[in-house]
Amino acid sequence: MEKTKVKSNKRKSIHEPKMNNPNIEKNDDKPDLLSTSLASNGSLVSSYNEYDLDTSDEEDLRNTIGNVPLKWYDDYEHIGYDLDGEKISKPANSKRNDELDEFLEKMENPDYWRTVRDSQTGGKIILSDEDIEIIKRLTSSKFANKNVEEFDTSTFFTHDEMKMPLSGRPEHKRSFIPSNWERLRVGKYVHAIKMGWIKPAIKKPEDSEEKFYDIWADENDADKRKHLHHLPAPKCPLPDHYESYNPPPEYLFDDEEKEKWEKQEPEDRRINFIPKKYPSLRLVPGYGNFIKEKFERCLDMYLAPRQRKMRVQVDPQDLLPKLPKPRDLQPFPNTLAITFKGHKSTITSISVHQSGQWILSSSNDKTVKCWEVSTGRCIYTWTFETKCVNCAWIPVQNLCLFSVVFENIVMIVNPKCGDKVISSNTDAKVAEYFVQFEQSNQSKSVDGNESDDESSEKKNTDTRKPPCTWKFFHEKKNDPNYKQGFRIQLIHQKNLKNVSWHPKGDYFATVLDDKNSNSSVIMHQLSKQKSVRPFAKMNGIVQQVVFHPFKPILFVATQRYVKVYDLVKQILVKKLLTNVQWVSSLDVHPAGDNLIIGSYDNRLSWFDLDLSTKPYKTLKHHKKAIRSVAYHKKYPLFASCSDDGTAIVSHGMVYDDLMQNALIVPLKILRGHEITKNIGVTCCKFHPTQPWLFTCGADKTIRLYSN
Repeated sequence: MEKTKVKSNKRKSIHEPKMNNPNIEKNDDKPDLLSTSLASNGSLVSSYNEYDLDTSDEEDLRNTIGNVPLKWYDDYEHIGYDLDGEKISKPANSKRNDELDEFLEKMENPDYWRTVRDSQTGGKIILSDEDIEIIKRLTSSKFANKNVEEFDTSTFFTHDEMKMPLSGRPEHKRSFIPSNWERLRVGKYVHAIKMGWIKPAIKKPEDSEEKFYDIWADENDADKRKHLHHLPAPKCPLPDHYESYNPPPEYLFDDEEKEKWEKQEPEDRRINFIPKKYPSLRLVPGYGNFIKEKFERCLDMYLAPRQRKMRVQVDPQDLLPKLPKPRDLQPFPNTLAITFKGHKSTITSISVHQSGQWILSSSNDKTVKCWEVSTGRCIYTWTFETKCVNCAWIPVQNLCLFSVVFENIVMIVNPKCGDKVISSNTDAKVAEYFVQFEQSNQSKSVDGNESDDESSEKKNTDTRKPPCTWKFFHEKKNDPNYKQGFRIQLIHQKNLKNVSWHPKGDYFATVLDDKNSNSSVIMHQLSKQKSVRPFAKMNGIVQQVVFHPFKPILFVATQRYVKVYDLVKQILVKKLLTNVQWVSSLDVHPAGDNLIIGSYDNRLSWFDLDLSTKPYKTLKHHKKAIRSVAYHKKYPLFASCSDDGTAIVSHGMVYDDLMQNALIVPLKILRGHEITKNIGVTCCKFHPTQPWLFTCGADKTIRLYSN
């Protein structure tokens, strides 16, 4: 495009006057210092270097507003004022366009990419080729002037004394005195050289001859052992029976095996051919892949290559463990059979009698109910002072007793259900315990009449308070509690969490809701009416304790660990790492070598005590906190219940062979309970003889699932 030349007039001041001022005179004597070219978009392009005549008289800065943002003048037609108070008009190209006009200008104007906006006047300036060249050199970390030698090798400092040195400052006095630090450092180096600690590096003579490696040499050659990149060729496997021309019958394929072999990929086949039987070696045909296999073997021997598999063909189903089908693991509970209704609040726990005929349930409505399993009707109801936390039958056949926990009290009750002979024998047994209790109290009272010195010594030796207080209800005293079935009452110092009975029925342990874990576990003996604190020091908040089925071992579940104690030796045998945030429940396998725990972070962990202190398997099938876990005493089943309103029944087979791990297979998700106040199923227990599961929850019901 043709450009027109426009000459500028010399102005009286540094400000631009009006265009119609008649006082302006042209100075034709001066050379044309400023010439511009008019572009197609109205922009002025400078055609000379403005620094050629850089004087104060020639400066023409039209910005008189100072160091303020130009956007303040976007709504005005001027930019500041001159000395006469006249407005200075904006340049024609200083108006900012919107995005659409900016895009059109970008598409139509070929010089758009080299157009910049002046920060002082707001006008647009088109950069010249020289300006763009300077910008490119600066952005690439080069000198702006291309005539400057970037890597100048001229000597700036010299050892010769110069007439005009770089610095006329006289040298400091300390520069003539040897440094003490350097003297000490040199002394250390000299001592190290004398002691032989520092040895000079011996330069090895460089061999001018090139080294060659003999690939045909023996593997035991010293030079070949030094060669780091040597890869020995793989050895051929010895022939097996299936490669014989007359293999045994068990190595021959049947139709099913042959079809399976043909469907497999060549990389997945165990052998590369189908074994066949021939009557004689003379009738054996030639092997079709002989040349190919020999060629690959030669490559392995001479070049030692490795086959590169770009992609592994894996069926996703092959990655899943092969587990038996649930129908092959029957029987297990899968159908809702009976619903027990009668409680008016959340049911906290349930317990099934040894015979399987009765079931107990404790609730927050201050009641404990005894149900008949076969009919689903409520037989007895006992009312207590506060909410009932836990209930449990004594696990023996010759006694008909159960325990109830509420606040800081453990109440042992005779329900008088079932066989009357067993019920009467139970009362007789409790009466014997009462006689022993009275005799022990009388002996203590006689001992209390001893001398003051002896009594003071006993007081000093026994300063601790008893863990709990025993109280018997007897028929001779006409106690109304005795008629309701209450027999023994144990009053503790703090509230209780749960009770766990020993399989023989004489010992039981209670867990207190106490942050001081040293006194949170108390052991009781029913026959001697004694209570002791078994642990002098216990770390962590105790959640539950469970006795071993037949060994004197106690499992104590704290918040994050399960500790195994030997009650005879009184030592800590093992400490299991649960890898959970908070343990909620615990149960031990009837064989005693495995246990499961449930946690409030939705995990169920299976521990093999003979294998490791870490979980053997961790199941994450529940979506909310697990409240209770339970093993079946007869069948290889275990269950867990959660706040998500479900109970999951799983198959857990433990083998007698110590080399074989336990088989764990999830079987069935049992639904039916409604979630109330974010609480679902609170407890689950198995029937002692049948593959049935009892569950209770916050919906005030007990549900029986049968096979």
